[in-house]
Amino acid sequence: MGHLPLYEIETAPDAAKPMLEESVKAFGMLPGLHKAMAGAPEVLEAYKVLHEKFQQTSFNNDEMTVVWQTINVEHGCHYCVPAHSGIAKMMGIDPAINEALRNETPLADPKLEALRTFTLQMVRQRAVVSDEQVEAFFAAGFNSVHILELILGIAQKVMSNYINHVADTPVDDAFKGFLWTKTDVAAE
Repeated sequence: MGHLPLYEIETAPDAAKPMLEESVKAFGMLPGLHKAMAGAPEVLEAYKVLHEKFQQTSFNNDEMTVVWQTINVEHGCHYCVPAHSGIAKMMGIDPAINEALRNETPLADPKLEALRTFTLQMVRQRAVVSDEQVEAFFAAGFNSVHILELILGIAQKVMSNYINHVADTPVDDAFKGFLWTKTDVAAE
């Protein structure tokens, strides 16, 4: 049972209504996550800004998907994993990448695998990463700007994953074909 109400445009606080209307225009539906965030319009606004800014980073679509799904899976987000699976399909991401991320198995591409590994290290270790871990990330072709951009992606996903846990947000119909449950197998 969720502990946060889910708002529709008509029932949302006045400050949230224009943002929810923008969501419908952008997605063709009102995402459940936005319904949950609407109770605190500042939260919905902050999330939308973080999402937009993360999409403007130097990460390409494959790399953004790796960051998003790695965090979603690590946090066991029942809502975001299916949502980002559908988004990955719409973005034209190789299905093998998304399946490996969902199943917590190594990625075939060494650079993407380095990003997945470093993302997990940043999340699990609360960004207290070793020199060796940072050097391995840099050796894969990333740099200090990518660390900052990764932290932006983590902030975005912490907001969505945590809110979905507390709200027990139902998976949107558009993403029900991508339902997912966290396994006991953890990536190293």
